[in-house]
Amino acid sequence: MQVTRVLSAQARRTVAVLGMGAMGLPMAARLASDPALSVRGFDISAERGRLAAEAGVAVAGSAREAVADADAVLLAVRDGAQLEEVLFGAEGIARHLARGAVVLLTSTVGIDPVVATAGRLAESGIGLVDAPLSGGPVRAGDGDLLIVVGAAPADLEVARPVLERLASTLTIVGGRPGDGQALKTVNQLLCGVHIAAAGEALALADRLGLDQAATLDALQAGAASSFMLGNRGPRMLEAYEEDGAEVLSRLDIFVKDLGIVTDAARRHGLPVPVASAAQQLFLLGAAQDKGALDDSAIITTLAPQRREV
Repeated sequence: MQVTRVLSAQARRTVAVLGMGAMGLPMAARLASDPALSVRGFDISAERGRLAAEAGVAVAGSAREAVADADAVLLAVRDGAQLEEVLFGAEGIARHLARGAVVLLTSTVGIDPVVATAGRLAESGIGLVDAPLSGGPVRAGDGDLLIVVGAAPADLEVARPVLERLASTLTIVGGRPGDGQALKTVNQLLCGVHIAAAGEALALADRLGLDQAATLDALQAGAASSFMLGNRGPRMLEAYEEDGAEVLSRLDIFVKDLGIVTDAARRHGLPVPVASAAQQLFLLGAAQDKGALDDSAIITTLAPQRREV
């Protein structure tokens, strides 16, 4: 029998975090530091579970145990297929959630999978809060994420304490699951293009005989400046070092995200030639076995080596 949850505005929220990897762990730790939240986490890795326990997260023995009686379940999955498996697969958690609970999806998986998933969950009285986020592990631990949200008002209110704890910028873009994905799709178009452009610019600077670090400083001081240039530029210079740049955002994430962008544009009959060119560059990087590297390694797809001085 499915339980129905009834929450008052002052009720202490129980939050389950499934998957405590690079992003999940700092988010779980951030939530666990809030006395208004009771946080349970689960990860298949015993080591990640140990780290979570040290961070103050109550570690469950299974996903089913973690989500039992939870008001909100925070998911960070790779794509729509993984979302389907986690919720509705052989060990799926959807059947163990109470009516009135919400699934808080923080991933970029595309509009259609989110709309379809929301419909299936609604049949059991479970809400979906579409809340894709931007920001790395450090920002997650500091509650400094950018989160865009599409959700029904009642579901949003259940998830709001979680969202406000994690976000420094929380933007409600619409009242339906899928609206958050739509804005994140637009966001990823710009981010992917800007990273590719930054790689081209710094590769060209090197071929023209310029010092890349000095070029980066000069560009950041003028109209050509962008967040991605300032954030990825220094890491692009590290990409040529023996160990490469620290992996903060994998290259293959933009293979996926720019695929979402170009698919959405195609369905709506919109040409996106610049995004399509950037997508091809990331696909080429993945074909060169760079998918697991930091996305700043895209510069080495354009220019495998620096010029010899």
